[in-house]
Amino acid sequence: MREAMYWSVAGNGSVRCGLCPHRCHIAENAAGICGARINRNSELTASGYGQVSSVALDPIEKKPLYLFHPGKKVLSIGGFGCNLRCPFCQNYEISTAYEAGARGKPLASVVPPEDIAALAVRTVTDGNIGVAYTYNEPLIGYEFLLDCAKLVRDEGLCNVIVTNGYINRAPLEGLLPFIDAMNIDLKGFSDRFYGKLGGKLGPVKETIIDAHKRCHVEVTTLVIPGENEDDVEGLAKWLSSIDLCIPLHLSRFFPRYKYSDRDPTPRETIIRLRDAAKEHLKYVFAGNMR
Repeated sequence: MREAMYWSVAGNGSVRCGLCPHRCHIAENAAGICGARINRNSELTASGYGQVSSVALDPIEKKPLYLFHPGKKVLSIGGFGCNLRCPFCQNYEISTAYEAGARGKPLASVVPPEDIAALAVRTVTDGNIGVAYTYNEPLIGYEFLLDCAKLVRDEGLCNVIVTNGYINRAPLEGLLPFIDAMNIDLKGFSDRFYGKLGGKLGPVKETIIDAHKRCHVEVTTLVIPGENEDDVEGLAKWLSSIDLCIPLHLSRFFPRYKYSDRDPTPRETIIRLRDAAKEHLKYVFAGNMR
């Protein structure tokens, strides 16, 4: 464990986390919503620092990033936990591991940032352009991500974040100088829908706006029948007001986690929504069409 960034003393041994919009009020020996930040002796600690759940050398298109170094690969690493509670989570095995993390039990062996950067350098000959922080929600591991990103940048390689975008502005601004590309998961386009996930729409919109000013941004929306398909055209129109060249990926939902009893999104729905979004954006892609 190491001390977390962006927190304050809240009195009576509790602390206030300032990393994401939840701004969790955390009692001593308890964790925030994400499970990755724990109050130890009235000090907020990054309990998941360096705990890596997954490592793979992926095609950059898998992130998905279609207009950022196409044809190249990226070293992808993941941790544990998330600060949203999506009932349709496609990686719930690691995103819901926050419960073990909140009990202070290590979920994996610790990998230091120096080892991540060294592995990224060794895989350059295999087509690697850098490191992607992905699989779970990487921003809840802010300190580890930042330390890795600085070392990767020193090696002349790229940093990529695949994220739900649920972060406060100050920590985002502290991270962006080291980030080259982001894929931001815009899950819907209403507070009603985000309320089901335990969050709000506004902070994610702010992240997209701020990140687009500083790095390459692509956006992904998982289309769930009866849930958010009516949001897509308005979402695309809003993105076009920022930049009509922001790529939008419309991805098919497949039954997972608490939505395992639902049907996959019909291919015809994705095609219809792609065509509607193309009225507003230059680049719209249909994903998971298997």
